[in-house]
Amino acid sequence: MTTFTVHDTNSAPEAARGSLEQSAQAYGFVPNLHGVFAESPELLEAYKAIGEIFSRSGFDPAEQQIVLLAIKFENGCDYCMAAHSGIAAGAGVDRPTIDALRSGAELEDVRLGALVRFTRLVVQQAGWVDAADVDAFLAAGWERRHVLDVILAAAYKTMSNYTNHIARTPLDAQFSANAWTAPAATAG
Repeated sequence: MTTFTVHDTNSAPEAARGSLEQSAQAYGFVPNLHGVFAESPELLEAYKAIGEIFSRSGFDPAEQQIVLLAIKFENGCDYCMAAHSGIAAGAGVDRPTIDALRSGAELEDVRLGALVRFTRLVVQQAGWVDAADVDAFLAAGWERRHVLDVILAAAYKTMSNYTNHIARTPLDAQFSANAWTAPAATAG
């Protein structure tokens, strides 16, 4: 079985060291995902750049985390679900909403529920979402911009979710309080 190194600022390729140092400053540690990404400095750079761009999307910080958690559920990403459950709480997402997203349940809030349903459809159907589903999303109060911002989020999380699946990235101790295991239907 191929194993992937979780690099630190000393073992990483030279081109990734500065980015890992930035991660350490931002988080207080280098997340294992970033350490795995460092094997490809370009992937690490792309992930961070798209994440920063997504942070400027048409979604507020809580809505961003809701979209990301919905994607993580669909992709069955144990690592990212654990990490972003804590980040979501810090962004103001309440615990019942986080728990619903972690279990794949519907949200009670109509507008946010439409956001989660649409996000799940985008991932499940690789973007081949029916026009009626797009219209239902828009009818719930979202804009065409948000349709495209969900696609941006899916691209962003594909990098991390797929990396975690292949590398079997170990969960950081800092995220262990929110450990999660994908349901059998979504796990790879």
